[in-house]
Amino acid sequence: MLPCLLFEDDDLLVVNKPAGLNTHAPSPYAGEGLYDWLRHREPRWAKLAIIHRLDKETSGVIVFSKTQASNRSLTEQFTRRTVRKSYILLTDRPIPQKELAVRTALIRTGAKYASRPPGSGAELAETHFRPLLAADANKLIVIPPPNLHSHLSGSWIRAGGRNLMEAKPLTGRTHQIRVHATENGFPILGDTLYGGTPAARIYLHAAEIILKHPVSGKEMSFRAPVEAAFLEAPRGSGSATEYPAYLASRMALTDEDLSDAYCLIHGAADGWPTWHVERLGKFLLSQSDRTLSAAQREELARLMKILPTCGAYHKILTRQAQRTPLPEACPQVVLGDAAPERFVVRENGMQFELSLSEGYSIGLFLDQRDNRRRLLTGHIAGGFPLSEEVSQPTNLPAEGITKPKPRPVIEILNTFAYTCGFSVCAAQAGARTTNLDLSKKYLDWGKRNFALNQIDAAQHNFIYGDIFEWLRRLGRKRRMFDAILLDPPTFSQSRESGVFRAEKDYGSLVTAALPLLRRNGVLFASANAASWRSANFLICLDEAIRRAERTILQRHYVPQPPDFPISRSEPAYLKTVWLRVQ
Repeated sequence: MLPCLLFEDDDLLVVNKPAGLNTHAPSPYAGEGLYDWLRHREPRWAKLAIIHRLDKETSGVIVFSKTQASNRSLTEQFTRRTVRKSYILLTDRPIPQKELAVRTALIRTGAKYASRPPGSGAELAETHFRPLLAADANKLIVIPPPNLHSHLSGSWIRAGGRNLMEAKPLTGRTHQIRVHATENGFPILGDTLYGGTPAARIYLHAAEIILKHPVSGKEMSFRAPVEAAFLEAPRGSGSATEYPAYLASRMALTDEDLSDAYCLIHGAADGWPTWHVERLGKFLLSQSDRTLSAAQREELARLMKILPTCGAYHKILTRQAQRTPLPEACPQVVLGDAAPERFVVRENGMQFELSLSEGYSIGLFLDQRDNRRRLLTGHIAGGFPLSEEVSQPTNLPAEGITKPKPRPVIEILNTFAYTCGFSVCAAQAGARTTNLDLSKKYLDWGKRNFALNQIDAAQHNFIYGDIFEWLRRLGRKRRMFDAILLDPPTFSQSRESGVFRAEKDYGSLVTAALPLLRRNGVLFASANAASWRSANFLICLDEAIRRAERTILQRHYVPQPPDFPISRSEPAYLKTVWLRVQ
């Protein structure tokens, strides 16, 4: 159960969208929007359809249809304006102390919209505003709940010294609440496009939506809790009680009972250029190219008080990682308690061993979490299962009964297996794995990950040696696999094959792996070379597959997961794609 889910039945999926996440992906290689992430997460969500949208920095309730019939009904309701919506906004400007109705025509002027008098030929937009009163405090349903009494001043609610207002759009024009608020003297906090004071986000939240159920016709109201960050972050005092805006998006998409390892701060995309922080169970790992600043240390202390963590580490990144002595490469304790030499984290219900005393390698790459989940569930994307094998009934006339054929065991080859995170998930789902890696130490670590999850490692293969050499050996033995996983480092070196550079040698890796892939098998390819453009990475794969006289039947490109957000200030580095190859 994802924390962001508000309601689901056979026809509707209602979600509390976090700020900072698009409704849908803005371009082919950008980060997934909420719609894309959900649609490819569960088979039952494969036919989700977008009915309405929220801006990237707007949080709150958003409704998706799950069937064609519900899509038609909801689209008609939005078109006929029978759907009622209520938003909450935060502003640091004086507000009217009574209700205000605004009705203008909106036109686009570059990146912005502007009002014109009604009747000017442009589309009409109508918004009703009112200050939120003390009596409305219980409607905020804040999670986690702050002390709302401290935010009450006079007859209306003040949050962090700012004013809270309700906005009800009677029409659904782009940016209409933002335009109307600005043009009436109270721009939304954080909405710098329309003259608002700079802040961590645009403080606009879709609090409630009322519509008729597409099948039963019953009127239903869906309300999205306001994040604590909405009320607390604007104070800017840096106190430990404040709730960082970026943290709300992580919490919305993470089931804490299943996962306690994820990215908290992803550089400039979260307002902290060159700084990255990961949560690793009870510990935080900070990384940058220099020592911690006072502000960064304070932010770590704040996170430790909000999250159930007991220690924080910092690692200084260097381009000379391979030449750095092990003690210098290891992260150092900067706050709280030291971690044991080895400890365990949860991810998608699985357990993995980590270590902060192994230099630059902690044992798990968190940006591959969603791809490991795909192996765990067997669901790559909507309409794209890991295996095309489906249990077919077998008639047994002598017994007069029908039994399903046993589904064949999927064989998976995991190259550059590292600590076997992919394989542990695949094995949990019933696959038999073969793990190749140049390091025996990491393969032994992988075996411990199998044992942590009560999976018998003896039923799987662990091969230590050069990847290219072993691909040739397995080819000579006519070994075939249903899926092959290619996740090489950007740079590596072995005595047998020499230097491997992803941008230069990835095509050769695919060429070497394809003879081992069964017809209609799945090839997973990943690269984290930041300078390698996604389009060029895909061209490299296409050319290698074409040269092998194979055909791509299905393709699903996956960018970084939502906790590694992509922005202009923090471009994408990870590229992954799943291919079904004939």
